[in-house]
This record gives sequence, structure tokens and C-alpha cells, in this order.
Amino acid sequence: MKFEAGHVYHVYNQGNNKQKIFFNHEDYVAFLKLGKEYIIPNGDLLAWCLLPNHFHFMISSNENSVKPHKQGNLIIEKLTNGFRKLLSAYAHDFNKRNNRSGSLFRPKTKAKDLSVQQLKEAYTNNDYYINCFYYIHQNPLRHNLVKDLREWKYSSFKLYSGERQKDMCNKQLAREICDYNDATFLNIVYNRIPDQFLDFFEEDS
Repeated sequence: MKFEAGHVYHVYNQGNNKQKIFFNHEDYVAFLKLGKEYIIPNGDLLAWCLLPNHFHFMISSNENSVKPHKQGNLIIEKLTNGFRKLLSAYAHDFNKRNNRSGSLFRPKTKAKDLSVQQLKEAYTNNDYYINCFYYIHQNPLRHNLVKDLREWKYSSFKLYSGERQKDMCNKQLAREICDYNDATFLNIVYNRIPDQFLDFFEEDS
């Protein structure tokens, strides 16, 4: 992964061979705890969703995100290293809890730069930000895990719906670049996003 300060990214990965990476509440909590430790200090999280065999983060990189970090003989960016440590630490703990060994995640975590227009000139960066924000929150419905998004605990939905007061997300930044509004969030989040954006977010997934 390569990050540029001031850009917004859709970061995601899934279990190797689409295997489950979360079996129970303890697994979800463990992943979130590590996310707070390794990701939040190195970028501004805008939205997140954890599902049984994959995860989504929408994150805005900042100057700290791209600061060089020495890891062994390598020099890598802080945010890149944060994701590396998150997945490595979680896989280690997961394997230990479940008496298993071997790789847990796909080898490469994807990070799509939403600040670079990739569909048509008619769309702006803001279109990508808004649609990604709602796409991530819609995932539990898209995967038929719940009938109502209020039923899914493991996403930032409850923060933006007003059901949770604290979260890892930078809510103010979401207001600025994702057009988030307390009064309209629930109405918009249940609407289908345009097919061209849906295809874009789901390619390579």
C-alpha cells in the first residue's frame, strides 16, 4: 500500500480463500482494539465495517500517515506499517485462540485512492467519498447478515445514527468530506448507491 497525505482511501481485505476471520464477539473486539492501537494514531478514520470474512475502512491520510518508519531493513510509511501490524497481531492472536496456524488474510491489503478520479469526468472526488461512506455502512445488508442495519454491532453505523456516542471515527471530518448530516443519515444509508460506484467499490473484492 502507498498513501499520500490529504487523500482518502477505501482500505479492505478478507480472509485467505474467503475464510472467516471473525467467529465471535471476542474476535471483533480484539480486532477493533488493535485498530485503535495501530491505525487511529496514523490516520483519520471516516467509516468502518467488520464482517465475518472481511473488513472495510475508509480513512483520510495526513502528514503523520506518510512519515517514514524503519521496520527492520525497510523504510515504510507509518499508516502502511499500522495496517501491517494490525493484521499480523490479529492473525497471531486469532490463531492462538483457535488453535490454528498459517495465514489468515489475503497477502495484499487493498487501498483504493478515492481522491483520484477513476470513473468519468462527470464525477468529483466528493462523489467517491459520499458513496464509499454509505457503501461501507450498507455492507451488512448487502451480505444478508441482518434485515436492518441497526442490528449490526460491528460498524460505525451506530455512531452516525446517534446510537453510539464514542467511536474511532473522526465525525467532524466526515461532515466535511462525506457530506454527513445527523438529520439525513438514516434516510440516505438505506438507499441504493449508483451501480457504477457499486461496481467500482466491489471490483477486486
